[in-house]
Amino acid sequence: MNVIASVVAHVNTFLWDYALLILLLGTGIIYSFSLKFIQVRKFGVGMKKMFGNFSLHGKSSENGLSSFQALATAIAAQVGTGNIAGAATAIASGGPGAIFWMWVSAFFGMATIYAEAVMAQHTRVKENGVVIGGPVYYIKYIFKGKFGKFLAGFFSVAIILALGFMGNMVQSNSIGSSFETAFGIKPFYVGIVIAIIAAFIFIGGINRIARVTEKVVPIMALIYIVGCLVILGMNIQGVGKAFHDIFVAAFNPNAVLGGALGVTVQKAMRFGVARGLFSNEAGMGSTPHAHATADVKHPGDQGIIAMMGVFIDTFVILTLTALVILSTGALSSGKTASALAQVAFDSAFGSFGKIFIAICMLFFAFTTIIGWYYFGEVNVKNLFGAKAVKVYAALVVLFVLLGSTLKVELVWDMSDMFNGLMVIPNLIAILASIPMVMKLSKEYEKLHGNK
Repeated sequence: MNVIASVVAHVNTFLWDYALLILLLGTGIIYSFSLKFIQVRKFGVGMKKMFGNFSLHGKSSENGLSSFQALATAIAAQVGTGNIAGAATAIASGGPGAIFWMWVSAFFGMATIYAEAVMAQHTRVKENGVVIGGPVYYIKYIFKGKFGKFLAGFFSVAIILALGFMGNMVQSNSIGSSFETAFGIKPFYVGIVIAIIAAFIFIGGINRIARVTEKVVPIMALIYIVGCLVILGMNIQGVGKAFHDIFVAAFNPNAVLGGALGVTVQKAMRFGVARGLFSNEAGMGSTPHAHATADVKHPGDQGIIAMMGVFIDTFVILTLTALVILSTGALSSGKTASALAQVAFDSAFGSFGKIFIAICMLFFAFTTIIGWYYFGEVNVKNLFGAKAVKVYAALVVLFVLLGSTLKVELVWDMSDMFNGLMVIPNLIAILASIPMVMKLSKEYEKLHGNK
């Protein structure tokens, strides 16, 4: 086990300290300039589209899900433990400055995820009467022959391991540990309940997943946002200091932390980008599976909607978590992950804080489990055919159950590693897709003008 942990640590050091910092930020910057900062220009349009399409009972068609259902499925995957446990871990490991680098990566990531959604829409297909798409389809579209098949296969294996198995273990572990802290319930029993409900939803396919996410996602986000705003209102004087610490520690961690944690600017960037990716998934190649299923008139429509998912995930929900942790002084507790968030909420809500976090973690993490299951399912079909889906579903249920009871450190690290590995083939294809994305974007803007 120590050997595995050592190998994983070395791979993560290379990926997250060097390769992916350059690749993720670089791709986002290139697309931001290529698309004339579409995340700024079309932000208002995106918000109008999102709220204009809002529905708790949208209907899918033979051409796919409604645009809001696709967005809700994507956000279900984005808004998970990364927004609570991930934000807390980033602050504990990289200092308050990690949040600044989360913002930077998310800002440029909005342009990246626009490109991912546009390409997923452009290359989607209908198989057995079901609309399906994602990176494996646009990878093969961009790269013909053996190289395309290799990249697509590599991506499929990485995402199945990263999200379907390792990632979902992290999600169920966070639920189990939160419920144990709040209610004293053994994680194994929580895991059994989660696994049974998940299995029922998996059996219903993408339509059942979409019906669940479109109802749960808006409600869970609203409850959490209100809870955070109440705490920030109670600690209003600490909010200003929290922003100060975030900006100062991003460039001079010692000025805030005094060097006690050994945090450097590079470390703040590393944990900010890593946990930011785990949270909003921009550039990772996961959410395009959901956006490919949307029934829209032009790929650009869903590209703009996709950007809103990153904004909500990082600039709203994750930022509120960070401000709550920093404004309440919870960082001094020495806790990390969801336990740090629980300390912050306890300081305002008393013993109810643990309960609040446990309930939010249940909704956040569970919706991520079903979203990530679906993303893996698409790739299982690509590699092994439709008959393998039942085996995959059974394995995911098993991993969800096991994940609720295991210690999370190595699982987090392995999830980081496979997340990083799946980014590489996805962004290679996305960078090669710049001419096509620009062409489709010009078409879209010609059709809609400044709307």
